[in-house]
Amino acid sequence: MKNLFAVVLSFLVIADCIANELPETKAERVGMSTERLNVVSEIGERHVASGGIPGLVTYVARNGKVVHFEATGRRGVDDDRPIEKDNLFRLFSMTKPVIAVAAMQLYEQGKFQLVDPVSKFVPELSDLKVLKNGRLVPAKRAMTMRHLLSHTSGLSHGIEETDPVDREYLKARMWQSQDLDDFAARLGKLPLKAEPGTQWYYSVGLDVAGLVVQRLSGQPLDEYLKEHLFEPLGMTDTFFEVPADKIDRFLPAHFIDSQDGKLKTLDFEKGVGEIPGGIFDDCRAMCDYENVTLFAGSGGLVSTVADYARFAEMLRNDGVLDGVQILSPKTVALMTSNHLPSLIDDGPRKMAQGQTGLPIWLGFGLGVGVVVDPVASGFVGSTGEYFWNGGSGVAFWVDPVEELVVIGMSQRIGDWPIFQPDLKTAVYQAITDSKSDND
Repeated sequence: MKNLFAVVLSFLVIADCIANELPETKAERVGMSTERLNVVSEIGERHVASGGIPGLVTYVARNGKVVHFEATGRRGVDDDRPIEKDNLFRLFSMTKPVIAVAAMQLYEQGKFQLVDPVSKFVPELSDLKVLKNGRLVPAKRAMTMRHLLSHTSGLSHGIEETDPVDREYLKARMWQSQDLDDFAARLGKLPLKAEPGTQWYYSVGLDVAGLVVQRLSGQPLDEYLKEHLFEPLGMTDTFFEVPADKIDRFLPAHFIDSQDGKLKTLDFEKGVGEIPGGIFDDCRAMCDYENVTLFAGSGGLVSTVADYARFAEMLRNDGVLDGVQILSPKTVALMTSNHLPSLIDDGPRKMAQGQTGLPIWLGFGLGVGVVVDPVASGFVGSTGEYFWNGGSGVAFWVDPVEELVVIGMSQRIGDWPIFQPDLKTAVYQAITDSKSDND
């Protein structure tokens, strides 16, 4: 009987793994070239061989079918085991789109409107002041939910040591907060970088949005995400706290040593002074993944490439995956549209002159960047492509024109993914039947 139980349990585990994997197909069946996709493999091998990253997992899907999924290199500079496709990666800022989707689920339920003031749900942010010319003055505008999700709230991220507002974030030790309530209490005492709705600044807005999700749903953020996103999407390897039985799959973090320019393993317990901004010094979120109480919506999740592919595929497929509807197609369209011209004062002029804080080719939606002019970007791509990266060396994008989902993950902290430009070129040159040609 015990043997029979073991066989049945093994079958169920295998069946669950198969169910969670998106279907594979030959590249030619979806208008791509198998031979040309070899360039994706080559760029992975090149970046690993250069010593810039120890390993890389790359993933390409078109029309919901996987045409490339590969692991190249090793787990770490001090770990010669091969990197595996099911290894666990720190997502850092690729957490933000996940939190935005969770918030928009509650938006669809009528729990809030995008024009609602954040203070309605987070009264800790009721009395905000803006730092202007060295003086603190009361904010004239209310910070709204749309401001939070689009990084136009006036909040910052605490990553620029030379910026006076960011220095206040560092002094407040935001990432030492016990939980999201403590985080909001500390944040409410800090100055804004600008009036809400007047400028784009990369911020902790998605941490606050995570707290809103928590308060409106009545569930801790980790439980809400598990019940309403991860389990419905079959994302079995995405969490804030890495389970003990999966810790061996969790990759070490790396950084480039400024002294000798070499890639080295990062030991969070010994301090991370090499990382710009020092935001990880003595931190809870994004340092300790085994005893997590601060569910950081701006960067705290851990995941696999396959899990994140299911999330991205849901977005590409208008909010639906395997018959499970996470969001309405109209909500996905709203999220992935450029909100900046309608949010920022005199938006069209500022967009044209590149004064939003972003390059002129880049707009921003709710939780994701949006390509508004691929020619100006200098990279191959499509208008309307949306994406985001993580400072841990991870990147994803969805191209709704070419029906692409692309992901690359390494673990080099403190940099945007060094492989991303090459990965973009490699993926797009493999297309043999462009959807844009058929418009």
